[in-house]
Amino acid sequence: MFFIFTKMKKTKYRVIGVMSGTSLDGIDLALCAFHASEKGEWDFTIEVAETIPYSEDWKEILKEAIHFSEGRLQALNEKYTSYLSEVISTFIKGHNITNLDAVCSHGHTILHEPHKGITLQIGNLPQLAKNIKQAVVCDFRVQDVQLGGQGAPLVPIGDRLLFSAYDYCLNLGGFANVSFEENEKRIAYDICPVNIVMNFYAEKLGAPFDKNGTFAEKGTLNMALLNHLNSLSFYTEKPPKSLGLEWVQQHIFPLLDASKETPQNILRTFVEHVAMQLAHQFKENSSVFITGGGAYNTFLLERLKAQKSLKIIVPNSEILEFKEALVFGLLGILKLRNEVNCLASVTGAKDDHSSGILFNP
Repeated sequence: MFFIFTKMKKTKYRVIGVMSGTSLDGIDLALCAFHASEKGEWDFTIEVAETIPYSEDWKEILKEAIHFSEGRLQALNEKYTSYLSEVISTFIKGHNITNLDAVCSHGHTILHEPHKGITLQIGNLPQLAKNIKQAVVCDFRVQDVQLGGQGAPLVPIGDRLLFSAYDYCLNLGGFANVSFEENEKRIAYDICPVNIVMNFYAEKLGAPFDKNGTFAEKGTLNMALLNHLNSLSFYTEKPPKSLGLEWVQQHIFPLLDASKETPQNILRTFVEHVAMQLAHQFKENSSVFITGGGAYNTFLLERLKAQKSLKIIVPNSEILEFKEALVFGLLGILKLRNEVNCLASVTGAKDDHSSGILFNP
C-alpha cells in the first residue's frame, strides 16, 4: 500500500498591507487577518489601520521624480526604502504587532509606461526586509509588464475574492478604476484621473483636497472644456488599459491650463467629466461598491447619480480608506501560497500568474 503525503496549506494569515497611491495622501498601513475556507473563500478582518501623511518635502520629491535621471532615481529608491522601513517599523512597534506572516508592500509608483515595458515602484529593495526584520512580499507590477501586461490594475483579484456580492467595484483614488465579472472573467481597467487632478486644484485654493466637493459645487461648468476632456482618445480605447501621471501631464493639465479658468471652475468641470466617464461604465440599476478617498466627495457622487440610476454602496471608513492596503495584503498571501494573484483578463498579460518578490530578513 502506498501513501501520498501532500503538504497542507495554511488557512490563517496575519499580514500588514502597505500602499502609497498616486494622490500622495500618504502611506496606508493595515494589519489584516485572513482566513481561507476549504472552498477557497476568503474572510478578512482589519485589526488596525493608519495613514502616515507625507511631509511637504516628500510630496515635492515624489511629484518631481518622474523627471529624475537614472542615477537620481536609484538614490531616491534607496532613500525611500529607508523611509518606508521607518514608517513600517514604527507602526509595528506602536501597535505591539507580533506573529506576522509577511509585510506586503506596493511601494510608490514613479514610472508607469507599460507600452514601453517600463514600470517602477520605489521602496521595493531587499533592504526593506532587513530593516524591518520581517518577510516582505513586494514589487507586484514588474513581472506582469514583462509578460506583456499593463501591470495594472492589481486589486481586481481582491475584488473577486473579497467583494463578489457587488456588480461593480469602483475605486476613486488618484485615478478611478473599476472591476467586474463578465462571461466568467474578471474585467478591470482605469477609467479616468480623479484626485491626482482635483487635489492639485484644491491646493491652489488653500486646501489639500476638495472636502465633500464644496469648491467644485460652487464653481461654474465650462461646457467647451468639458467637451474637450470627454473627447480624449483614451476614453474610446478598449481594456485592458491603465493610466499614469505621465498621461495626465501630457493630456489633462495642458487642456485645463489652456482654458484660463479659475481653479474653482476647473474643479466643477472636472467633477462633471469624472461623473460622466464613470456613468458610462455601469449598467442601469446595478450595484456599485465605492472605495478610495473620492468616495468622500459627496458632490461627485451626486453628479454620478444624476447621470445614471445606480445602487451606490459606500462601506465603513476602514474598508473605504484601506481597501487597497487590505488587497495588497491578500496579494502577498497568494504569492506565499504560489497561487494566482494577477489576472491576464485584467492586465492583458500572456497568462494568469503569481506576481511579486519575496525578501527574507
